[in-house]
Amino acid sequence: MADPSSYRPKPGEIPDSPGVYKFRDEHRRVIYVGKAKNLRQRVANYFQDLANLHPRTRTMVTTAASVEWTVVSTEVEALQLEYSWIKEFDPRFNVKYRDDKSYPYLAVTLNEEFPRVQVMRGAKKKGVRYFGPYGHAWAIRETVDLMLRVFPVRTCSAGVFKNAERTGRPCLLGYIGKCSAPCVGRVTPEEHRELAEDFCAFMAGRTGTYIRRLEKDMAQAAEEMEYERAARLRDDAGALKRAMEKSAVVLADATDADLIAVAEDELEAALQIFHVRGGRVRGQRGWVTDKVEAVDTSGLVEHALQQLYGEERGDAVPKEVLVPALPEDPDAVSQWLTDRRGSQVSLRIPQRGDKKDLMATVQRNAQQALGLHKTKRASDLTTRSRALEEIAEALGLDAAPLRVECYDISHLQGDDVVASMVVFEDGLARKSEYRRFQIKGFEGQDDVRSMHEVIGRRFKRYLQEKERTGEGDEQHASDAPATEAAPPAAGPAPSSPEAAEGPPVVGPVPGAPEAAEGPGALEGPAAPAGLTAPEGPAATGPVPAPPLAPASPDDATGPREEDGRPKRFAYPPQLVVVDGGQPQVAAAQRALDELGIHDIAVCGLAKRLEEVWLPDDDDPVVLPRSSEGLYLLQRIRDEAHRFAITYQRAKRAKRIRSSPLDDVSGLGETRKQALIKHFGSVKKLRQATIDQICEVPGIGRRTAESVAAALAATAPAAPAVNTATGEIIEEDDGDSS
Repeated sequence: MADPSSYRPKPGEIPDSPGVYKFRDEHRRVIYVGKAKNLRQRVANYFQDLANLHPRTRTMVTTAASVEWTVVSTEVEALQLEYSWIKEFDPRFNVKYRDDKSYPYLAVTLNEEFPRVQVMRGAKKKGVRYFGPYGHAWAIRETVDLMLRVFPVRTCSAGVFKNAERTGRPCLLGYIGKCSAPCVGRVTPEEHRELAEDFCAFMAGRTGTYIRRLEKDMAQAAEEMEYERAARLRDDAGALKRAMEKSAVVLADATDADLIAVAEDELEAALQIFHVRGGRVRGQRGWVTDKVEAVDTSGLVEHALQQLYGEERGDAVPKEVLVPALPEDPDAVSQWLTDRRGSQVSLRIPQRGDKKDLMATVQRNAQQALGLHKTKRASDLTTRSRALEEIAEALGLDAAPLRVECYDISHLQGDDVVASMVVFEDGLARKSEYRRFQIKGFEGQDDVRSMHEVIGRRFKRYLQEKERTGEGDEQHASDAPATEAAPPAAGPAPSSPEAAEGPPVVGPVPGAPEAAEGPGALEGPAAPAGLTAPEGPAATGPVPAPPLAPASPDDATGPREEDGRPKRFAYPPQLVVVDGGQPQVAAAQRALDELGIHDIAVCGLAKRLEEVWLPDDDDPVVLPRSSEGLYLLQRIRDEAHRFAITYQRAKRAKRIRSSPLDDVSGLGETRKQALIKHFGSVKKLRQATIDQICEVPGIGRRTAESVAAALAATAPAAPAVNTATGEIIEEDDGDSS
């Protein structure tokens, strides 16, 4: 536990300007980020008598080992920079709202030639119009099914669309009138896009125009005695009305607003958001967070606004945001929202009428969500603490292992041998720290040798990081030279998805150089380009504000090194768990001994009897079946196994799906996809001339010659024949991926 006085800035060293400050721990990891109108007053509050501090603040300042700050010009810039650093560094003492699920949106892909209506989750994509979020995907599908009668927009996947183009026959929806069938030319691209824009306009709340138009056409058809057409128009109008009824009218003045309510207690807070568009509730979502910092309702609201709108632009930010309490600086937050929308945004507390009544409804939802969450996790924190204490007692550790790393080896009969590393901190998975390895030091199946290689590579990198940063040498240096005030930060904030491993990425990760560790390059999640503080000895003092990087879907949270590479192995665990018995444990311990590391405990969990093995012990440690410690070890081991086998299956699938284009030197994935999209299949590409291949954008003559040569070398000698039916089996028309 650090003494805050050891890194307290000197009197007068901190400016009294607006700015952002961050606390770092002994490993140079950012643990807290905050902003202030007056840096001197705010930062000085952290260095008062510990007895006067809030317990969470006291824990933070005693965990920290240094403090840094960056001066900006305005409070709006401070708000933007604070949000950017929280997204980049993921500080453990900052409040973060994390969803327990990925909410589905109704999306219209206006960035395609023939826009498609579909259900989408995850990060938002440029050029796609989103509506929602919805509580359930089936609710979206019901709405779309009703609206396709009037707006027959394409809903099929790219594969189905291309197959219909090739065969000249539309899918079932085209035959029953729920798709305009642009795939076979029933409508032009311009007519189909107009349908998609009308669909978006209706979903955005402009409903009256379309219903009145249908009713007028229905009346005209009836006058002309076209009764079948009139009946169809009547049914179309009824379908639109039923779609509207699925969203209750809550505000009569066609208001566009987001209503945010917070329910909290001493330990946790629940947030609920109602998205109202055109006076109707179009979506609802909520989060629950631990109050890891001393924060009141206004602070929770400010954090919520940052995370809700930090990556949004334009109409995604509503004209009006209604909250239960205003942030500490409402003018700065309102101006920040206005900048993101591009027009005025009103941030206020509803005082009367329908909006106040609706806010009460949102508040009740927040209270119910918090109560349900506490019912589910009433003993979760106590359980995790007890589990860590039981592990420490069983393994003879001096303290509970707050950071645990687990390793597993996966292969299929000795092929595609890979390893996984998963990280649990405070008994919870920290997925942004997960890593994957390829075993290339030898061929064949040898789990013990693989485990020795992986442990050696991981902790060799840790020692390199420790030596490079000179950890501990000048940890509390407070006489660092002062830096000039930073220029105003401008530009959009970098984005990063919620740290999750997602689908395994096979091969070198874009933007992350190979680890120079001999055979078997490391593979792991890409890290962001964006804000980074200079590494090296910890220094108390101001640091320059780097320019804000544009948002990128490939960004990931986590600190970075001076050359931009992610800091993969900078932090040591207190406990290493391996999936296996005595041989695997001995191999892991031998790897640590060879590196001279003696302060990290090692154990193994054998699957057969769930026994815990320790190095140099002939008998295992047997934990009771009802032990929370055993349950936590099993959960960590199973997560490592899942992560490893998912990666191994992805590598095997990629090898099986190999294409002749993979052998063309200098031909990347983007240009391969462009070739397949242009010609439709590898078979048709093989039949093309070099001049025809050159017509594809981005393909030069030399590359075209290489493609033609590679395909000619792999051409089948004769067509395959199904001996049962006599049918000629054509080459797969799928893409090369």
